[in-house]
Amino acid sequence: MTEAGEQRISPHEVMFALDIGTRNVVGIVGRQEEDQFIILDVEVIEHPSRSMYDGQIHDIDKVAAVAQRVKSNLENRLGFSLRQVAIAAAGRALKTYKVHVGREVDITKIIDKRMIDSLEIEGIQKAQHALEQESSTQDIKYYCVGYTVINYYLNDGVMTTLKGHRGDKIGADILATFLPQVVVDSLYSVMERIGLDVINLTLEPIAAIHVAIPPKLRLLNLALIDIGAGTSDIAITQDGTVVAYAMASVAGDEITEAIAKNFLLDFETAEKLKVSLNKKEQHSFSDIVGIPYEMSTSEIIERIDEVIEALAEEIGEKILAYNGKTPSAVFCIGGGSQIPTFTQHLAAKLGLPKERVVVRGTEIIENTIFQCNRIEGPEFITPIGIGLIALKDREQDFIHIHVNETAVKLLNTKQMFVSDALIRIGYNARKLIGRRGKGLTCFVNGAQKNIPGEPGEAAKIFVNGVPGNLDTKIKNRDNIVVEPAYDGKDVHLTLNDLLMEVKTVQYNGLDFKLIGDPLVNGKPTALNYSIQDGDQITFKEIQQIDELLMRLQKRSEHCRVFVNEVLVDKDYVMQDKDHIRIEEIEIREKPIEGPFNAVVVHEAEAAPNPQKDCNEHGILVHVNNEPVLLHSDRNTPYIFVDVFNYIDFDRTKVQGTLILKLNDQRANYTDPIADGDRIEIYWE
Repeated sequence: MTEAGEQRISPHEVMFALDIGTRNVVGIVGRQEEDQFIILDVEVIEHPSRSMYDGQIHDIDKVAAVAQRVKSNLENRLGFSLRQVAIAAAGRALKTYKVHVGREVDITKIIDKRMIDSLEIEGIQKAQHALEQESSTQDIKYYCVGYTVINYYLNDGVMTTLKGHRGDKIGADILATFLPQVVVDSLYSVMERIGLDVINLTLEPIAAIHVAIPPKLRLLNLALIDIGAGTSDIAITQDGTVVAYAMASVAGDEITEAIAKNFLLDFETAEKLKVSLNKKEQHSFSDIVGIPYEMSTSEIIERIDEVIEALAEEIGEKILAYNGKTPSAVFCIGGGSQIPTFTQHLAAKLGLPKERVVVRGTEIIENTIFQCNRIEGPEFITPIGIGLIALKDREQDFIHIHVNETAVKLLNTKQMFVSDALIRIGYNARKLIGRRGKGLTCFVNGAQKNIPGEPGEAAKIFVNGVPGNLDTKIKNRDNIVVEPAYDGKDVHLTLNDLLMEVKTVQYNGLDFKLIGDPLVNGKPTALNYSIQDGDQITFKEIQQIDELLMRLQKRSEHCRVFVNEVLVDKDYVMQDKDHIRIEEIEIREKPIEGPFNAVVVHEAEAAPNPQKDCNEHGILVHVNNEPVLLHSDRNTPYIFVDVFNYIDFDRTKVQGTLILKLNDQRANYTDPIADGDRIEIYWE
């Protein structure tokens, strides 16, 4: 019985932390006393057989048996039952995947955080989908527990940041880390077998970094390496948070195997020899055929140094790959970190001074007091971290929320945000940012004109009815509603729309654009023509009254023109929105009386009459299903307004909206007409 067992401690005051490792199971019972963590008792029991591989539980019954012994021993010494437990999922169970994601964006908009967040979410979802597709078991589900952006891209060029820039294409290389759900399930199964309720679940790298690199140091770019038996876990901090998790598939077992091969030892003897290398200088052992050895630590290390260097090199490569550069310092924990010369090799690989790569033991943990036999060494960092995290945050290990009425369960390993919930349900990241509609480019009188599509609108996010965004923090029972973004409409532009800036006058009650015959790609075209990308549009603007009369095919000497009911000269320059009225003068031939011989003056001829001789030059059209012959001796093309000279239609009495159609399409006064055209004119 320890000293802790003699005290009257309430079971409700304590935190039971259980670290289930590949080699052993460590149990720690402690309690919070002001700002100190008081460790009441510790129990460590090795697995009698290989029921754990690389941190993953393979034989639930065997692991549960060892965990039960740890629990029972602690209960016997403490004098009360343990009912709740804090645990950690193995960092070596983490899966990582690297993807590239890109999308087109609106070049007219500045790239903001919302656009960048949406891009990163799409990358995480792409990585998760690829990971699940490649999994040997398609039913395996993964949770994203961290990610880092390796590179951003703007118009295919590498950028350190996208925020504040403009471009038409953005991209990112994303390295995402996932935890298989099966790892969580197997841990829960073991806890259920031994009668424990899980009140807190974290990740081993998170627990380790919590005590090895306290928050005040995380502004620095640091790497934490937990070298276990089968794998080595890596966590990287920067700007106050953990930015990446990684795993190297090499660890302490590589050293054990090297010792076994070099000295012909069984695995257990080699493991004991490895553990003693950093504890004493001289070693005595015998190989499997009975040959005795007396060797110093330096002699043994010399024989296996290549393996140690290879281990350091692979871990160093992982750090550089996930951090993108050499970190400021590296902290090493776990039993494998104690191998002599390892930290020197790792420092050389990273290009760091050797004093910047150090081994951390329990002695560096702040505000921790042992009321039992003190445990020391880097292998006990993680179990203490599990207990401290559980005391700091007693919330449940999962939070339950709703996203658009869908129930979602999130692993509560960190502060959760709206973006975490959307990743969990696989929300399409492209629905978060509305795209601008497709634009077009044309050329007007030789000048390039770019017409953008309509802008899209970003998604709207509400948390418990309050407007939020992807960075809004969420908690248990929150309700999230996402109204998807919508894309802007593509450009649909008629020739008439394109010429909106051209001056327009009112003629006989209708708008009349002051342009000559417009040409599209060299051909006369109606104003209702839909502009296509690359079209060449040419036209001449009409300025003076005499140009208008010529466009209407009226002889200026036979007309009087009123602008805004004021008689004007033929050189009057028309203004936008002017009201034009034209009176045609009908003058008959008559003799001129006087003292001289009679002279005949020829004045305006009557308007063309469709009842006259039809052998004259002309075209036949159908107006409101009736044939109408337009005829004259002119050589210029006919336009729509000419029809009114041949039909009985009163435009002076407005009876609604005047509808003009040419071959079933909306028409304008100046649209050219041809033989056989179908014309409709009516009030609507």
